[in-house]
Amino acid sequence: MGIAENLRAFSPSCEQEAADRDFILQRLASDPEVFDRTSPAHMACSIWTVNPTFTQTLLVYHNIYDSWSWIGGHADGQRDLVAVALRELAEETGVAHAKLVPCGPGNLLSCEVLTVDGHEKRGAYVSSHLHLNVTYLAVADPAEHVRIKVDENSGVRWVPLDDAVALSTEPWIRDRIYRKLIAKTRELAPRFAIS
Repeated sequence: MGIAENLRAFSPSCEQEAADRDFILQRLASDPEVFDRTSPAHMACSIWTVNPTFTQTLLVYHNIYDSWSWIGGHADGQRDLVAVALRELAEETGVAHAKLVPCGPGNLLSCEVLTVDGHEKRGAYVSSHLHLNVTYLAVADPAEHVRIKVDENSGVRWVPLDDAVALSTEPWIRDRIYRKLIAKTRELAPRFAIS
């Protein structure tokens, strides 16, 4: 199934997910360039990465957002967003052996429309735009070597789940996204965590 079919089968956990899922589906149906970052509202994905006991998450210190953040990136024409998410995890942190958790249609953990303020990237101005984001859940071994990706982040570290909220400087992300992801992680732990 493609991302539109997976989103149609996805059960939103809150009003934010229901509204954002409908908006993403509308953009998928109406914008043939939605997988390309030249579209002002384009597909992106994130990967919420936890340790095997589901008690810690992996964060990067994102240079543009100036905050500890989850991991993710642009589709850039690729329609296999699972592959994009796993690639972004490896590129941004060095973690190459994560395993996806089968937690929803197409392994979707959540969905969200994320605003991105205009910013400088590699010496060029990038206009404000929207990320039509889907999030996947992965498990990785905290013993696996991590490293920064100098052009995107300046730190990579494992933290207790609740620290994702405390370390974020982005109020909307902290309150609407990280709290939701932490709650979902704890709900899934009895099924997937290794004690």
